Amino acid sequence: MSEVLEKVKAAAPVLKEESVPSDKIGKLTDRSAKALRDTGLVRLLQPKEYNGYECHPCEFMEAVMEVGRVSPSAGWVAGVVGVHPWEIAMMDPRVQEEIWGEDPDTWTASPYAPFGRAKRVDGGFLFTGQWPYSTGTDHSDWVILGGIVVGEDGNPGMPPDIRHFVIPRKDYEIVEDSWNVLGLRGTGSKDVRMKDVFIPEYRVVESAKMNAGGYEDRQPGKPLYKLKFPVFFSAAINSATLGIAQGALDVYREYMDKRVSASGVVAKLDPIQLAVYAETAADVAGARTVLLNEIKELFEYVENGGEVTMTQRLTARRNCVRAVRRAVDAIDRLYKISGSQAIHENLPNERYWRDLQAGMSHICNVAEAIYVGWATNDFGGDPNPALFA
Repeated sequence: MSEVLEKVKAAAPVLKEESVPSDKIGKLTDRSAKALRDTGLVRLLQPKEYNGYECHPCEFMEAVMEVGRVSPSAGWVAGVVGVHPWEIAMMDPRVQEEIWGEDPDTWTASPYAPFGRAKRVDGGFLFTGQWPYSTGTDHSDWVILGGIVVGEDGNPGMPPDIRHFVIPRKDYEIVEDSWNVLGLRGTGSKDVRMKDVFIPEYRVVESAKMNAGGYEDRQPGKPLYKLKFPVFFSAAINSATLGIAQGALDVYREYMDKRVSASGVVAKLDPIQLAVYAETAADVAGARTVLLNEIKELFEYVENGGEVTMTQRLTARRNCVRAVRRAVDAIDRLYKISGSQAIHENLPNERYWRDLQAGMSHICNVAEAIYVGWATNDFGGDPNPALFA
């Protein structure tokens, strides 16, 4: 067991205790954020030059799952905020120094959706926009935002020039009361916005180039950074979601151990409930195995000097998104036989179920587009270039 995973397990009681208070205030409590920060999880993918671990990617995924298991919102923050150092490691060294130079535990939020508009000026861009879903933003000092470079007429070119822009906390506003949602309430995934903020050129990367691995030469000889952005960012989201599914199974088992129906049926002696429970446990365990194995095999491939192909990317995405869907569908089957008591807020069951539904709305968990992309590629066609794979 890695040092960080040991710390995550030690922090589990605090993370679990703070999960409901975090939901109530619509962001991680300070105590929860500190407990997560102190584990070192967000530094797992960070370069060693900035007190990072440069760990095996599966170590990161396992740590994210473990957090999500005891606190869904903290697990989601761990996955999203925790994967950002992996991309930052491939940005201009000046960006890395600005973010981690004084404090290697600095958190960076996102979102990458290209809602911003950037106008070229001398030395960089003027950037304007509003972005939803900035997970963990209250506890972050930087943000990575997606945007499109526009011409003097304000219109984007074709194809659009999509980029990632890195901005310090002093240059953007967090929009309070913009995170009123069904699930994952404690993630604090609020809107952020800005108007005509200057972003120097060195704090900007091209989205297509990042997706294709065009910045890998900034970390030469380090296979960790050769895993393609769409694959590994998606794996972080998949891991957070699967961690929640594992937690949902855990709390259901506790519920089932004590449950007696109105007609006197003891749940843990009922063959029907036992069968569905066992099937769900198998599907969740199988999903975990698939998810970790896909990334393990890709990592071994790049360790041995391989360059990840589009076919490999699509296959990994297909298998990972299917694994998560299988686990969540299994949890749904289990919860549909849980009886009316399980919908009460005095039990954690309904919260885990809601958090799973919210997590499945993320683009990285939407399966159908990936299936179509993989199948198109398999038959010799060209997948949609906008596909996040």
